[in-house]
Amino acid sequence: MKLIEVRSYEELSRVAADCIIDRVKSNPAIKLGLATGGTPVGTYRNLILDHEANGTAYRQATTFNLDEYVGLDPSNPGSYRYFMQERLFHWIDIPAGQTHVPSGVCSDPERECEAYEDLIRKAGGIDLQLLGIGGNGHIGFNEPGTSFHSLTHLVELDPSTREANARFFSSREEVPTHAITMGIRTIMDSREILLLVSGEGKRQALKQLLNGPVTEEFPASILQRHPHVTVIADSAALGRQRRKPLRESVV
Repeated sequence: MKLIEVRSYEELSRVAADCIIDRVKSNPAIKLGLATGGTPVGTYRNLILDHEANGTAYRQATTFNLDEYVGLDPSNPGSYRYFMQERLFHWIDIPAGQTHVPSGVCSDPERECEAYEDLIRKAGGIDLQLLGIGGNGHIGFNEPGTSFHSLTHLVELDPSTREANARFFSSREEVPTHAITMGIRTIMDSREILLLVSGEGKRQALKQLLNGPVTEEFPASILQRHPHVTVIADSAALGRQRRKPLRESVV
């Protein structure tokens, strides 16, 4: 696990975008796993600015989002399809048919999970997966207790997760109770993972990720076992903590 320490959220966003841009340029047909929420917004903004200024092309790229709320159609401002369209897809040259988000309004969520997993598999897997981390250690919507062997599945959201995401809705009651999410095994099958951690509110989660045991009660801990993980964390998230000396390199 490689740790990149940055001073601010703005620097985190630039460094993360530069990493993605580098991978896109070296592999134009890259398969990108994308995340939503507040943390990657700055990264997407920098990708758009680079596309406009430098013409980095996404015409051959394919994207797979981590998750989607059950019950929200793509036109709903709270849906993750809407989020991605507004925050990234509309502003770059990626064909719409090459952007994938689970359907939140499918008639059979279990079948949708299987179909999404099959879609990723047929594409050859994900080359670079972008992640954030929840305060309780969730990655995607894989809440504490999720099996490390899980594939794309239907999940009931933890109350703390719904509370954290309420800022994207008019009220907490509007936050959906269920979502479809890539499973932990699906995420771990990615060839490379880029984890973004920002803000004092994520400090304890980052400390546990870097120094705690690998346990399903803290889903992100499994990342310690992935061979190619880069964590970009700002000063607010790092605080004064120091990680234990592990075999991974620290930048």
